[in-house]
Amino acid sequence: MTTDGKLLMQAERSVGIVGYGAYIPRYRLPGTEIARVWAGGGGSPVREKAVAGIDEDVVTMSIEAARNAVNCAGIDPQQIRAVWVGSESHPYAVKPTSTIVAESIGASPNIQAADWEFACKAGTEAVQASIGVVGSGMARYTLSIGMDTAQGRPGDALEYTAGCGGAAFVLGPAEESLAIYQGSYSYVTDTPDFWRRAGQVYPSHGDRFTGEPAYFAHTLAAASTLMEQMGTQASDYDYAVFHQPNVKFPARAAKLLGFTKEQISQGLLADDIGNVYSGSCMLGLTAILDMAEPGARILMASYGSGAGSDTFDMVVSERIKGMPGQRPRTADYIARRTAIDYATYVRFRDKLKD
Repeated sequence: MTTDGKLLMQAERSVGIVGYGAYIPRYRLPGTEIARVWAGGGGSPVREKAVAGIDEDVVTMSIEAARNAVNCAGIDPQQIRAVWVGSESHPYAVKPTSTIVAESIGASPNIQAADWEFACKAGTEAVQASIGVVGSGMARYTLSIGMDTAQGRPGDALEYTAGCGGAAFVLGPAEESLAIYQGSYSYVTDTPDFWRRAGQVYPSHGDRFTGEPAYFAHTLAAASTLMEQMGTQASDYDYAVFHQPNVKFPARAAKLLGFTKEQISQGLLADDIGNVYSGSCMLGLTAILDMAEPGARILMASYGSGAGSDTFDMVVSERIKGMPGQRPRTADYIARRTAIDYATYVRFRDKLKD
């Protein structure tokens, strides 16, 4: 507990989302195809998952999402003062993703750039930092990205749900924003539910341990504390979006917090694209913003193994009506699909190791 009893994080100046963009690769691997290879048939936690092409990685996908976000914001990239990319699958161990993205969109060199890591909540970490930087007056605009590629070991339970994709957000002053942050809250503990040591190709996880003491304990604590601090309850929100390792976890968390299926349906994308890790709830938020009306209130809760949850309360502004009409929407990326078989997936994701 802080000395003043306040747990809510709020910037000195009001901050919001000036522009946003999504990116999802076109290739889809059906869950039944994974089950055919590893289980001789049967069901799957998701219908299908998005798979990055042979020439795609976190850098290329982040650039696409960033371009969409900057175009939506309608600003000169040179006005951006920080570019931050959250991911657990950066292509280089020593070389930042953020500098490549910044230069590719024309934002460098007069910026701060950094890569963020915290398993699946690396993207919302970057958002949290952006709120602080913009809210303090250090920068007018920042760019925060959550993006990942599939990391599941062949045959592992994660392989059924580990997808590819993510989202980018340009943050700036409230008076220019499509949606304005009312407050945020973060909750973390040392919970070893999921990890990957240096040099290991695939992550390890604690099987069912990843549910109750990990995902649910942190997500529920973070969301309920945020609402308590904001003086709200589930019925005060029009939409809610949670981290989506599968379809069941966010649906159950929402129900336990008092949210209805209707409140979470627009942002629940896991069945179509799988778990895109650092971009999971951020991508769900883009789907909500694509159709939200002014005055709509949104709760977003991320989750990252290790473990922690970042939660945000935001309200959609009148500026949502002025978004560019000709722009790729999240639903367009989901609809743009090419089915592949398991052998193609193995080739695209370089699953054959010496």
